[in-house]
Amino acid sequence: MTNNPEIGRMIATGATETNYHDLGNGAPVLLLHGSGPGVSAWANWRLPLQALSTQFRCLAPDLAGFGYTTTPDDFVFTRQAWLDQIIAFLDAAGVEKAHVIGNSFGGSMALALAIARPERVHRLVLMGSVGVPFELTAGLDAVWGYTPSFENMQSIMRIFAYNQALVGDDLVHMRYEASMRPGVQEAYARMFPAPRQRWVDAMSHSEPDIRGIKHKTLLVHGRDDKVIPPSTSMTMLNWIENSQLHIFGRCGHWTQIEHAAEFGRLVGNFLVAE
Repeated sequence: MTNNPEIGRMIATGATETNYHDLGNGAPVLLLHGSGPGVSAWANWRLPLQALSTQFRCLAPDLAGFGYTTTPDDFVFTRQAWLDQIIAFLDAAGVEKAHVIGNSFGGSMALALAIARPERVHRLVLMGSVGVPFELTAGLDAVWGYTPSFENMQSIMRIFAYNQALVGDDLVHMRYEASMRPGVQEAYARMFPAPRQRWVDAMSHSEPDIRGIKHKTLLVHGRDDKVIPPSTSMTMLNWIENSQLHIFGRCGHWTQIEHAAEFGRLVGNFLVAE
């Protein structure tokens, strides 16, 4: 047993063994985290998990290279490789179809699943999502270019949050220590090396593929997001026929943290609405 809340259960998923959290009962909801340094499914989704697990079975895996999922040293980080892990995870967890919530990088992976395996997805929630072309922001360049130090992690956390009061030393220390675990920075440095515009492009989907998505979709974005521009959600609103967009003012890239209660209600109501 461990006192580390980031460590949940382990399940075999092809080349990886995935660390994941499985909370609540009801219709399954798959939560896909973002790509910040030191991130894990728990760090990303700890607040929404509390709210949504009262209505749904919430499954939140650490994708390869993140959190406590075990990944081979020669694992090649690509959108297809992560998609293969996600599908293997759903199979291993016995989930045929799920609502899917994707944050940032995880939004691109939610789109990938909806495009490649639409029968596995019920409804989509895309929060500050990557997935369409945009010009690399200074914020995202800094996030993907992180090198470990307390000061660098503090700077990254401040880019994420509109409300700077959320960026306390305890949070920064926790994420910094997570980024310093053996093998973590080595894997992270291999994911998005400079020049980083190519990884924005690699995680983007074609307009015809996104226009082909028929799932009911909720787009959520912070108006003041310095990492992923709100224009990406506007593009997806125009491309996904059955979609709606909610923009939070006074909010950066951390919608699920800065507006946790409102985010939980918004998503919960969307997933159960007729």
